[in-house]
Amino acid sequence: MTPLHEQLAAGLLARAEQGLYRRREVLESPQGALVRRGGREFLNFCSNDYLGLANHPDVVQAFKRGVDHWGVGGGASHLVCGHTRAHHALEEELAAFVGRERALLFSTGYMANLGVITALLGRGDSVLEDRFNHASLVDGGRLSGARFSRYAHADPEALSAKSSGCDAGRTLVVSDGVFSMDGDLAPLPDLVRLARAGGAWLMVDDAHGLGVLGASGGGVLAHFGLSQDDVPVLVGTLGKAFGTFGAFVAGGDALIETLIQQARTYLYTTSLPPALAEATRAALQRVRGDGWRREKLHALVARFRAGAEALGLSVMPSATPIQPVLVGGNETAVQMSAKLAELGVWVTAIRPPTVPAGTARLRITLSAAHEEQHVDRLLEALAEVCAS
Repeated sequence: MTPLHEQLAAGLLARAEQGLYRRREVLESPQGALVRRGGREFLNFCSNDYLGLANHPDVVQAFKRGVDHWGVGGGASHLVCGHTRAHHALEEELAAFVGRERALLFSTGYMANLGVITALLGRGDSVLEDRFNHASLVDGGRLSGARFSRYAHADPEALSAKSSGCDAGRTLVVSDGVFSMDGDLAPLPDLVRLARAGGAWLMVDDAHGLGVLGASGGGVLAHFGLSQDDVPVLVGTLGKAFGTFGAFVAGGDALIETLIQQARTYLYTTSLPPALAEATRAALQRVRGDGWRREKLHALVARFRAGAEALGLSVMPSATPIQPVLVGGNETAVQMSAKLAELGVWVTAIRPPTVPAGTARLRITLSAAHEEQHVDRLLEALAEVCAS
């Protein structure tokens, strides 16, 4: 056994002893309210397919037609020969959807966040981030070379205090729109006010709000009635409510042109398969046109919260499809997840470092693909697990 292997094995053992070891489950069916793994059927409450579009017939057919026309691979980066008419049309449609001048496709949300922050900031600049921001935003801030600081979660006063120390260079305030592990919304009107007062730019990653919030699915900015002038940099992902894959950045013409020139995660990677762009265009039509999906989803969220509160569960304050049940201990969360699986209900246990120590939880996510009886079965299973 080599020294490398011995040290890595010891680290893995220590992680397991702390209740932090993670294991992959092999899915044997498409995404949906009901899925199969290990030869068994489960009610699925851990997918981010919020509108139930990942296996929608229109989206699937658009993808197949896209493959027939474009083939499979993008072939090269966007700036070489990988930028197709399908990509360009999707960018234009996404920009119109979120009310921005332009949009730019990235291969993943992680790449979008790394690319934007590192393109806009450097040494001598400052980046201020919510303490509960997604790892991609944190990594982008650290890699930028700018002075990196985190303020207390969703706390405008804490941001104001941090902002007072930013007296040179550019300042970028960065926040998730909907926080992925808590399900709460950033206080964006306050962030807009503080960014303007301090001459800072504001960047919002709306991965979990886009398609879900706002009358037409425009996301957390539509929910708060905020414009491009209020939030100059908007990031959205396509693998959640849109049910496909990839991400985009939307904003003014100068922002998008700067990213095309300077965002390394855009410049130096192969474009998304154009067939995926076609599938996403079809998904966007459903996001825009199927308001009933959002209405149903919000009704299911209300049903779950009422039932969970009746059971006395420690449900965190969230009006979004992300409904975390706070457990506390790592092992307790893992055991509860395993017991739910025995009952045919799939809910993921979330532990540090994804969340702060002592706040392990069951992260329940709801989808428009669920029915009322599915939510009722989840509540019955939670009651049985809590009673055992």
